[in-house]
Amino acid sequence: MTSQSHRKLRAAAVVCAVAVVTAPVPAAAWAAADLPAAAPAVAAPSPDPFSGLTAGEIGDRAVTATRSATSLRMTGRVVSEGQPLDIDFAVNDSDECTGLMKIEGGAAELRRVDHVTYMKGDEAFWRASMASQGMSEKQITTVLELIKDRWLKIAPGQAGSQDLGGVCDLKSFLADLGKDKERRRGLTRGPDGKVDGTPVATLVKKKAGGETTTVSVSEQGKPYILKMVRKGGKEPGALVLSDYDKPVDVKAPLPGETVDLAKLDRGTSA
Repeated sequence: MTSQSHRKLRAAAVVCAVAVVTAPVPAAAWAAADLPAAAPAVAAPSPDPFSGLTAGEIGDRAVTATRSATSLRMTGRVVSEGQPLDIDFAVNDSDECTGLMKIEGGAAELRRVDHVTYMKGDEAFWRASMASQGMSEKQITTVLELIKDRWLKIAPGQAGSQDLGGVCDLKSFLADLGKDKERRRGLTRGPDGKVDGTPVATLVKKKAGGETTTVSVSEQGKPYILKMVRKGGKEPGALVLSDYDKPVDVKAPLPGETVDLAKLDRGTSA
């Protein structure tokens, strides 16, 4: 393989993860879509834990609580540059994560542990990723033979490591939530609802052009953000946040199951 095709392999390895990182996921907390209406409550409603607070003040509390998390799981779909990406990741504050992403009918697993990233995709995933980088059919076939049924191992400092690692950077994700307090101005409180059975307060922000964001804040326990939805605009999507502060168990694949990106550069799969 030529050095150019190696560079394209690296780009292919990160193309889907980059979509997660570059899509304004934290900003989606303040720019997404209406939640489905909650089913009518049978029992008497519980006291409103946010009684007397403005929508902005509820948002401030939600950001503070969410930023205190040591781990969480995020599932849903984000769209970047017209490309939908389905994700399901468990992430902790030690830059470890494990999860799954799907794009154009393909799927890939991602693990990060001890600052090393491992990625294992099916053929459809790799084909979609590599084709999006302009690789020829011959180049794609060559790469597929090298990485079939194996994990691509990307060590710190190697091309793609930083972008892929960004998917697992919980501290950065949570820090971004609180960066711009002005984003939370202009929020209004919508009808209360439920997310996976948990009562939530809904915060809504509408922007010019028809873009609407809805953020669901737990009314039980800590006021964690449980759902963020965006409708309209160029990058619609929805994310559900759950499993707050639960341990994230990540194991590195066995050495015999991996292909080192550095060794691919030398033209081997050993």
